[in-house]
Amino acid sequence: MRFLHMSARRLGLPRRAVSQILLTQLAIAAGVVVLATGLFLAPLGAQLDDQAMRRALAIAQSAAADPSLAADLLDSGPSADSPVQVAAERIRRATGAEYVVVMDLDGIRRSHPGADRIGLHVSTDPSDVLAGREVMEIDEGTLGRSARGKVPLIAADGEIVGAVSVGIAYDSVHDRLLSAIPGLLAYAGGALAAGALAAYLLSRRIQRQTRDLAFSDIAGLLAEREAMLHSIREGVIALDGDGRVRLVNDEAARLLGLAPDAAATVAGRPLDDVLGAGRTTDVLAGRVTGRDLLTVQGPRVLVANRMPTEDGGAVATLRDRTELEHLGRELDSTKGLIDALRAQDHEHANRLHTLLGLLELGLHEEAMEFVTEVVGVQRSTAEQVTEKVHDPLLAALLVGKATVAAERGVPLRLADATFLPDGLVDPGGLVTITGNLVDNALDAAAGSAAPLVEVELHAEGRTAILRVRDSGPGIPAARREEIFTEGWSTKQPKAHRERGLGLALVRRLAERQGGTARAGETADGGAEFSVVLPEALR
Repeated sequence: MRFLHMSARRLGLPRRAVSQILLTQLAIAAGVVVLATGLFLAPLGAQLDDQAMRRALAIAQSAAADPSLAADLLDSGPSADSPVQVAAERIRRATGAEYVVVMDLDGIRRSHPGADRIGLHVSTDPSDVLAGREVMEIDEGTLGRSARGKVPLIAADGEIVGAVSVGIAYDSVHDRLLSAIPGLLAYAGGALAAGALAAYLLSRRIQRQTRDLAFSDIAGLLAEREAMLHSIREGVIALDGDGRVRLVNDEAARLLGLAPDAAATVAGRPLDDVLGAGRTTDVLAGRVTGRDLLTVQGPRVLVANRMPTEDGGAVATLRDRTELEHLGRELDSTKGLIDALRAQDHEHANRLHTLLGLLELGLHEEAMEFVTEVVGVQRSTAEQVTEKVHDPLLAALLVGKATVAAERGVPLRLADATFLPDGLVDPGGLVTITGNLVDNALDAAAGSAAPLVEVELHAEGRTAILRVRDSGPGIPAARREEIFTEGWSTKQPKAHRERGLGLALVRRLAERQGGTARAGETADGGAEFSVVLPEALR
């Protein structure tokens, strides 16, 4: 493109792209017309020559087919009034040939349009035709350049007694060729006009599409677009009307978990082949509509927006909301802890008032027993957790969740089979999974007649297994897969974030480690969530 622009500037051509395209199309059309005309005229001349030679040969064959001509040749001598001369002139005048020459076996003319040449030897070699071969040629003779046809003259007994040579003036062939040129040029002019009109219409369309920009301006815009797309910190992916990927910038490749060179490797491929089936593909393809749609791709929570283009394609933008989602969940946990601490503050005040009353009454033994009992309950909960769960992050989470659960009136207990040694490969991932499942279980069990949440954590070799059971209403079997999709929730969204991502994130985190996350049912009809994480322990 730069080469075209520089060449146009050196040649003084118009700078606008539409003008350059119009001139180029006109030059191409003119060149095609000239080439086609030349390619037509070259075979036309050869074709006319061939037709003239065949016509001369046909006349010669017709003359030689007359048996009386061979008999007259044998019975008479060369003279201007011989039967051979009379017959040859009659054929010449009837056919419009330039000459009809009859010769004997010695090559002596027995007929000729010029009577003075009768009896003389022919001007060209007659050996081929006298040997029995028919000859077609364009040659120079005594009457000028002509198209010739020569045929052996055979007597009644089958013997060759001479030959007949017929010539058609070459100038007449040339005149026919020249007479065909004006018509040919008329057709060529019409073709050139049609090509010029098509070039003009095409240039007008390109003018509208390029907004009358020069090639250098278009190249600059493309370079700026590439630099902008790959420099912004927001993912951009463009699709054509058939759902194939047009471009992917660096941030989109990172967010979608594609290779760093995805811009070159995925271009032209269907989006379903690049990302596979799932909500992210449905959102980007437009099968799920809306603004600021949330989707989970790998370990990331993304916000997607899609804008259709005029050609039926679309441009989608992606923003990373993973950290914001984590902060939202931490805010939820913090809010729950604040509520629990507020309730504990009242309870703590009541306990202090009780302790103060016992001391004022002088009941020191009773006061000591009261303090021992209160402290023992808190210490026993922490000790029970740390004895069975050796990972400090996970143990701290469960202790905190137990406190929150107690304030909500939902007992949180560890199953008897719980025992998880230290050495988790990804403790943060298991903390996220456990926290999401326990939060959901507390919400489900809070309204039940006998609320209870049970957590079971144990290891089988290097595989970590987590089960969270609640006393809630349970999950219908038909919806146990649906609950793991983004956006599915039975609760109202928080003010700072949307619902329906917790279970989807649990499954994605489990699958990232090669594990599984499934929903089931307890013996009492509540929900049971099972997560299996192979290779989770060192």
